[in-house]
Amino acid sequence: MPPDSCILCAHSDVRHFYEDDSEHYAGNYCQCRRCRLIFAAPENRPSRDKEFARYETHENDPGDEGYRAFLGQLFHPMNELLKPESKGLDFGSGPGPTLHIMFEEEGHEMRIYDSFYERAPSVFEETYDFITATEVVEHLFHPGKELDRLWSCLRPGGYLGIMTKIAEDNRDFFADWHYRLDYTHVTFFTEKTFRWLSGYWNAALNFPADRVIMFHKPPAENS
Repeated sequence: MPPDSCILCAHSDVRHFYEDDSEHYAGNYCQCRRCRLIFAAPENRPSRDKEFARYETHENDPGDEGYRAFLGQLFHPMNELLKPESKGLDFGSGPGPTLHIMFEEEGHEMRIYDSFYERAPSVFEETYDFITATEVVEHLFHPGKELDRLWSCLRPGGYLGIMTKIAEDNRDFFADWHYRLDYTHVTFFTEKTFRWLSGYWNAALNFPADRVIMFHKPPAENS
């Protein structure tokens, strides 16, 4: 059965979307009729130990030029928007944190947070000119809570950059989509979902690259 409400927008109109009972992957997925988020039913979420075991297989290395190029999909369009010596937070920095180093090399001040590798909740007591979340929102069990927390930490006029694969809003696409086959991927954003978020936050929205989503927080009225 679908949950009582959406894990992003808290709307009560949630429907069953897709079920995969194959040997490769078993899971039930729901979709919110308002924000169009697709998400795994709570009973299909991995345990924290299973999540960690999967993340430990990642080989992220700050010295790996291929990994830097991958992160560059978000880094370059974000860096072009920033004023010199901006202050940023990389949320979900993972093992082998790298993106914050790339921004520091450009003269920006950085903080990092990761619920497994750099659990430092004090970062949420500060405010930032920009926040990045690369390949992390698809792992969130409670995206409404987490994204609102990030948005509250963003200064007026700041930028929130997200990198994730964008889901198409139909079952045939979802059935064959490789991105959902990673069992730690439990939350999938459609383009309509991001447009809902932009309206909810009253934010400007841009898609500067295939899997990059950029939100711009309205400047303060007297700025």
